[in-house]
Amino acid sequence: MKLKKKSMEDIVLDLIIYTLLLAMAFVCLYPMWYILMASFTNSSELALNPGFLLWPKKFVGNAYKLVFENPLFLNSFWNSIKIELLSLPINIVLTLLCGYFLACSGMMWKKPLAFMVLFTMFFTGGMIPNYLNVKDLRLYNTIWALVLPGAMTVYNAIICKTSIEAIPDSLKDAAYIDGANDFHIIFKVILPLIKPTLAVLLLYYGVAHWNAWFNASIYITDNAKIPVQNVLRSVLLANKDMAGSGDEYNAYAETIKYAAIVVSTFPILCIYPFLQKYFAKGALIGAVKG
Repeated sequence: MKLKKKSMEDIVLDLIIYTLLLAMAFVCLYPMWYILMASFTNSSELALNPGFLLWPKKFVGNAYKLVFENPLFLNSFWNSIKIELLSLPINIVLTLLCGYFLACSGMMWKKPLAFMVLFTMFFTGGMIPNYLNVKDLRLYNTIWALVLPGAMTVYNAIICKTSIEAIPDSLKDAAYIDGANDFHIIFKVILPLIKPTLAVLLLYYGVAHWNAWFNASIYITDNAKIPVQNVLRSVLLANKDMAGSGDEYNAYAETIKYAAIVVSTFPILCIYPFLQKYFAKGALIGAVKG
């Protein structure tokens, strides 16, 4: 089959499109590239030469060494990992159960209960009632104060519900005939069929927990229990280095900030490629019925 030769107008249009796409890619990627290069640049060079940076100036690697040697940063990094490991199983199980309830027809009191669930999307108790609730439940200054209040997001439950509704009812009916109960159907029939959607929800919850800092600033008073984002926030906004003193830290204070950003972002960047193949499919199935 002979390929049609492109006209001059098509070639010009392609060049314009590719140029715009490259420009957009550069705008999106350059901030990350700048932070990476700045983390290897001497602090004095960053102060003397602000602005555009393509390559490190006076290459140094001490900032990463100081970050990994800092006990506060390492402890907060481990706290964030613990929050992820505790939160994600709870998030997925509760979201799956809620999505199954919303997707099923003929449930007792479904309409009032579904209204109560959806009502929380638009109205919340507010910061002060939530704070008092956490204190009364004796979660204050514990890691559970960062896990349980955000155990489920209604928006994610709706995505899960839509994905479950796409499963033929005949599969559930066949399972009921074979003697399966609702829990067997959820975990042995539905869960394997909506893995792409669950992968997307894992990504949503994981990124949200990793980036969260506000709840910790309210509920956590012990520095040994704070997540990494709170340490990073104090470094960037309060203009403090992580050690607080020492000539070596002061010499690399500006570079340490960029190195801390790179280290705290690295885990999410490593996880995303493994879930990327599910992202488009899972988000589409969970958002469009049919």
